[in-house]
Amino acid sequence: MKRFGAVILLVLFLSGCSGTSGEMNRSLMLREKLQKGSCTFTAKVTADYGDKLHTFTLDCEGDTQGNLSFAVEAPESIAGITGRITGTGGALTFEDTALSFPLMADGQVTPVSAPWLLLKTLRSGYLSSAGMDGEYLRLCMDDSYRDDALHLDIWINEENMPVKAEILYSGRKILSLEVASFTIS
Repeated sequence: MKRFGAVILLVLFLSGCSGTSGEMNRSLMLREKLQKGSCTFTAKVTADYGDKLHTFTLDCEGDTQGNLSFAVEAPESIAGITGRITGTGGALTFEDTALSFPLMADGQVTPVSAPWLLLKTLRSGYLSSAGMDGEYLRLCMDDSYRDDALHLDIWINEENMPVKAEILYSGRKILSLEVASFTIS
């Protein structure tokens, strides 16, 4: 009888683990949409260097290959600078003003790459958990399987679009994004 009870418990446990929750399904649906379509959004990015914060706003456009183009909208002193980020590099275009941010996360990240990291992680990152956080779905994801992976906490609204994200390295928040007007076409 004990053996039968153990088998029943094992079956119940395994069926619970293998089932996909509604939250996981929502994250997979978002991933599929991003892999098939392009997107546009505005991101207010805050870079936290510990002793100093830098905040700026980017108008972003992501394509189906995972590349991101952006234009700086604020602050006005750097508005108009444009750039493009791909999986292999990036480029900035400017006339008489340049962006200069120190690298973060042991040289892995520049603050202007935060929106690209958000899209890259949503498209192909490792999803470790998904659950409701108030009115938002919160996804906990890593950008890769490497030991020095960046961890992203991403909040998704009821329309299944990202509204904010935090990027952590070694347990410390280094970047945060407030996302607005996210659309996928």
